[in-house]
Amino acid sequence: MWRHYVTEEALKMMDESLKWRKDIGVNDLNESTIPKWCFETGASYLHGYDKEGNKLLWLKVKLHVRDGKTTEDKKKFVAFWLERYARREPGKFITVVFDMVDSGLSNVDMDFVRFVVNSFKTYYPRYLSKMVIYEMPWILNAAFKIVKSWLGPEAISLLKFANKNQVQDYISAEYLPPHMGGTDPFKYSYPPLPDDDFQTPLCENGPVASEDDSESKLSESDLRDTVDLSVPKKISISDDQIKQEDVEKNDVKQKNNRKASTVFKGPLLHISPAEELHFGSKESGERKCVIVLNNVTKNTVAFKVRTTAPEKYRVKPSNSSCEPGSTVDIVVSLHAAFVASLQDRFLVMAAEMEQPSGASTQELTQFWKEVPRSKVMEHRLRCHVVETSKPASLILKSNTMNHSVSDSDDLHFKLNQLLETNRRLEAQMGHCLWFQHMLATLLSILVAIVAAGVYITKHQDC
Repeated sequence: MWRHYVTEEALKMMDESLKWRKDIGVNDLNESTIPKWCFETGASYLHGYDKEGNKLLWLKVKLHVRDGKTTEDKKKFVAFWLERYARREPGKFITVVFDMVDSGLSNVDMDFVRFVVNSFKTYYPRYLSKMVIYEMPWILNAAFKIVKSWLGPEAISLLKFANKNQVQDYISAEYLPPHMGGTDPFKYSYPPLPDDDFQTPLCENGPVASEDDSESKLSESDLRDTVDLSVPKKISISDDQIKQEDVEKNDVKQKNNRKASTVFKGPLLHISPAEELHFGSKESGERKCVIVLNNVTKNTVAFKVRTTAPEKYRVKPSNSSCEPGSTVDIVVSLHAAFVASLQDRFLVMAAEMEQPSGASTQELTQFWKEVPRSKVMEHRLRCHVVETSKPASLILKSNTMNHSVSDSDDLHFKLNQLLETNRRLEAQMGHCLWFQHMLATLLSILVAIVAAGVYITKHQDC
């Protein structure tokens, strides 16, 4: 597909790609095989998403110094990130951001830039969403004219030149650093690897309503959902309300158990489901899932649940503790105006506590600030959207609206097939009509001949 169905070009690309993978040793690239300084400089890293939900690969040009001795290491470092992403998110697009603030001629290495371009042109086809070139100095205009020639006419549309006023057309402020006019407080540091979806500080799910004035816009029922149930409060709850919540939780848990047959067995908690939270589409109406935590230690375990899409989900409880040997059910629910996405992620964090369970919100907040990262257990969960069965006409309509370019090509091919079949049927019908006219003409001639013969015979007899 990437070579427009030209077999010879596709074979050439495959041969070049496999040879490159062997020469550079892609399968063996890891933190131990790449010089440590590559990670420490922060010139290349994965972090955040663009407005279309594509992962961002940041290239800080001012931190890149042209040096022939280190070029191969830098190429391997970029290949490390691309391969790491391709294995974690196979088939998903990526957006490259060239941050050219404070960069000059000494920072531009055309050989390195060509490698980045070729990576998406040959080694990782159909992965590039776009290249955002931020604040390119005028002195480098000539250099990027050469880059355009490498990309080819079809890929030039993927180049997006942006300044501070334009960059938010592609990336929202929450994933832009302050010098780009954004609000992302993320600062590169190593270790750990900064490609973690959850390293960006996110607001916790289940905040108390009074902590955020914007919550006042929600309905009264939504405000009740925002209260973290793990915080001890003197609230009188009727037996009917408790029974209703238990029935609701059990109903969601039964649905969830049918889909989650595996359990992640961590050193502190056993977590079910092990990998995916199953949500339904708007038509199916399945808007809730349950995460079951089982404390397998002899101590109290504090846990915290975070998500990459805090505006979509409510998590109850999101920040609490679990007694030794006990089980906690965490209900994850979608807001009415949102639908689950395959790109949404959840992170369950757990650490042992010295104090007994029932700690207040302030105590838990202080605990998470002080606990060493090495003592925190982390487990990630993906979202899985379960589609409902639809009539073929609805599926076709949905596909034409939402499918990718490859699906559109497939629909176009099928449409051409239908048109060709229709043309053949029309031709056959035309032939049939022609034969009918010919047959009618022949029959008319035959009738005329027979009539003439009968007439002549009668006159001869007379």
